[in-house]
Amino acid sequence: MNLFAFDESFFAQGYSSIAGIDEAGRGCLAGPIVAACVSFRDNVFIEGIRDSKELTPEQRENLFEQIISNAFVGVGIIDVDIIDRINILEATRLAMIKAYENLGRKVELLLIDAVSLPELKIPQKAIIKGDRKSALIASASIIAKVTRDKIMKDYHEKYSHYGFDRHKGYATKEHLQALKKFGPCPIHRKSFSPVRELMLF
Repeated sequence: MNLFAFDESFFAQGYSSIAGIDEAGRGCLAGPIVAACVSFRDNVFIEGIRDSKELTPEQRENLFEQIISNAFVGVGIIDVDIIDRINILEATRLAMIKAYENLGRKVELLLIDAVSLPELKIPQKAIIKGDRKSALIASASIIAKVTRDKIMKDYHEKYSHYGFDRHKGYATKEHLQALKKFGPCPIHRKSFSPVRELMLF
């Protein structure tokens, strides 16, 4: 599927400026949730853009630089204390709103991966599996993923025994074993059941 053609279909409906929004880290047991908002400059086509989960780290890094150079980009980061306080869905929405607010450009339509943002009074489409359909949403997924991976690598320097540089906070076997051995650290999401259950003992 041509992800750019999908976005072009909305321009054909009369919209002159469109942005895509996606997040990274929603299912993790540790670290922030990061959202990104991307709006391409005129007549941009970047070869190889697709869902960040389908790319190697090297491909993501390369595309990250190309997107930054050819688009307006906004990022929103919500830390673990807020995630635990307001729940992950609301934290996701808040990160996405912040990403749009940091975009530096007003747009006429938002394409969002599976989430609606009624707080933003802008026409919007919540698109299921949007990162596999829209170049803008896929680009936002790449920006969010690369940004969050860097944050988790930085946390690895402080909490190296958890392996955050490898699993980035997801519930891998390695991560769960480290959690059981060392208990939660300050960046673990205490409202998530695998972490909360360990805190009961």
